[in-house]
Amino acid sequence: MTAGGGTDDDIPLGERKTVTDFCYLLDKSKQLFNGLRDLPQYGQKQWQSYFGRTFDVYTKLWKFQQQHSLRTSETSYLNEAFSFYSAIRQRAYYSQVTKEDRPELVVKKLRYYARYIVVCLLLNKMDIVRDLVKELSDEIEDYTHRFNTEDQLEWNLVLQEVAAFVEADPAIVLNDDNSIVVTSNRLAEGVVPPLEQGMVAGQLALADALIIGNCSSQVKFSELTIDMFRMLQALEREPINLTSQLGKTGSQEPTEKPSKRENPHKYLLYKPTFSQLYTFLSASFKELPGNSVLLVYLSATGVFPTGRCDYEGPYDFGGVLTNNNRDTGNMDVIQKRSNSFKEMHCLHPGDFFPFTRKPLFLIVDSSNSIAYKNFINLFGQPLVCLLSPTAYPKGLQDQTQRGSLFTLFLYNPLMAFLFMCRLTSMRKGLWDKCQEYLLKIYRDIAHLLTKSRTVDQAFLQFFGDDFLRLLLTRFVLCSASMRLHKMFRETRNYPETYPQLQKEDSVENPIIQNHILELASILDVRNLFLEKTTDDY
Repeated sequence: MTAGGGTDDDIPLGERKTVTDFCYLLDKSKQLFNGLRDLPQYGQKQWQSYFGRTFDVYTKLWKFQQQHSLRTSETSYLNEAFSFYSAIRQRAYYSQVTKEDRPELVVKKLRYYARYIVVCLLLNKMDIVRDLVKELSDEIEDYTHRFNTEDQLEWNLVLQEVAAFVEADPAIVLNDDNSIVVTSNRLAEGVVPPLEQGMVAGQLALADALIIGNCSSQVKFSELTIDMFRMLQALEREPINLTSQLGKTGSQEPTEKPSKRENPHKYLLYKPTFSQLYTFLSASFKELPGNSVLLVYLSATGVFPTGRCDYEGPYDFGGVLTNNNRDTGNMDVIQKRSNSFKEMHCLHPGDFFPFTRKPLFLIVDSSNSIAYKNFINLFGQPLVCLLSPTAYPKGLQDQTQRGSLFTLFLYNPLMAFLFMCRLTSMRKGLWDKCQEYLLKIYRDIAHLLTKSRTVDQAFLQFFGDDFLRLLLTRFVLCSASMRLHKMFRETRNYPETYPQLQKEDSVENPIIQNHILELASILDVRNLFLEKTTDDY
C-alpha cells in the first residue's frame, strides 16, 4: 500500500513476514504481563508506564488481526473491522485533527479512511464507499492546502485508484427511479446447481485458495487488483443477515451477528516474487486437511518460450510472470540473459508438479494460459486446470485494464454476458429474470457433466464442493457463450481445460447452445450470436 498503508509501527497490508511479526508481538505481550505480575499491589505511578506499553502491544495485535482479515477476506473479521471503523466515524474521533497544526495526525486520519474503504469494498457496501471517497477527497484537499506536503501525488493516486475500482463493473443495474442497485456476488443459497439423486460426485471440499495477481496495468486499490477482488468474492459465502444490509447508507450494523459459515481460507498475494509465492504454496500444501482441495488462481502476464527444443517438457512452454523487483535496476542484463536462458521469474507448469500429490484446482487467467495444458498428472490425484483465452477480439481488448472477461464470467456470468453484448445498463426486473434463467442453465450443465460417459473423472471429483461446482458450471457457460458469439472467431479466443472436456457433452452441447440463444433473445441481442457452432473458425 502506498499512501493508504499503515504507519511505520503498523503491520502493513501485504507484509510477507507474517509469522515472524506475530510471534514478536506475542512475545512482547508475554514479557509485559510477566513484568506486571512482579509489580507491587499498591501505589499508582509505577504502573503507568506498563499500562501504556501493554496497550500499545495489544493495539498492534488488534491491527495485526485486521490486516490479516484484509489479506484473507475473512468475513467475520471484516464485520468486526467495519463496526470499529463505523464507530470512529459516527463518534467523530478525528474531528479535532483539522484544528491542530500537526500533519502527521492528518495522515493518520487519511489512512483510516483508506482502510475503511477497503473493508467496505470487501463487504460490498458501495454506497458507504462513495460517501467515504467524497469525504476522503475533501480531507486530502484540505491537507494539501494547509501543509506543504510531498505526498500530495500519492494521495491523489489513492483517490484515482478507488474511483476506478468502483467504476470497474462494465454494466450497472438500475431501479425504476434510476438509482444504482448494489449486487453481491458471493455464493448464496439457491445459486449453486443442486446434486440430483444419482449424480456422481466426489466428496472433496475446498479448504485453501491462493489468489495471485501480477497484472501491472489492471485497476487496483491497495494491494488488490479487480480480478483478485472478483475471485475472492466468488470464493465467499453470502453471510446470513448481511444481504439485508447491502445498499443501505450510513453505518448501521446488523442486528444479529452473521452465522458462521464455512469458507475456504484465502491468501491474497499481490505481485509476489517466485520465492514468496512458493513459500505460501508450500505452506498451504503442508496444512491442507485430508479429503480437501487447494485452489490456485493466477492472474498474471504471460511468459512465452524463447525457442524450440528437441524435447519439450513442462519448463519449455513458458508460463506466467512473478515479480522481479530485485532485478529491475539492470534491465539490459535481464534482456541479454532472457535471450539465452529461460525467464527465471516465470512460474512454469512444472513448478506445480510437486503439489499434485494432493487434489489441486488451478485457474490461470493469462495471455499464455495455454502453457498449462502441458500438465502431467504424476500422482493420480484429482487435478483440473481452467485456462482463459489467450487473446480476445479487438473490440474487447481496450477494456482489459478493468478486469479480464474470463474472470468476470467466473465471478458474475450475467455481467460478463452483458459486456460481451455491449450492454452497459439493465433494469432490475430484467436482471432478475435473466438471473433466474441462468439457474436453469446451471442445472442443465451440471446434469450433462455428471451424466456424461466421456467426461474425465477429475471434474466429477471436484463436483461435490459448492464453490468448485459453481466455478465449473460457469466455466462451461463462459466457453459455450464465446464459441457462439460472432466476435470470437479464433481458437485462441476460447477457454481451455486440462484434462480436456468433451465438447459434445459440455461447451458445444445443443441444449446449452439453445439456452444461450434464449438468454440472448431475452436481452434482444440474438443477432450477435451464431445459431450453432461451426467448425470453420
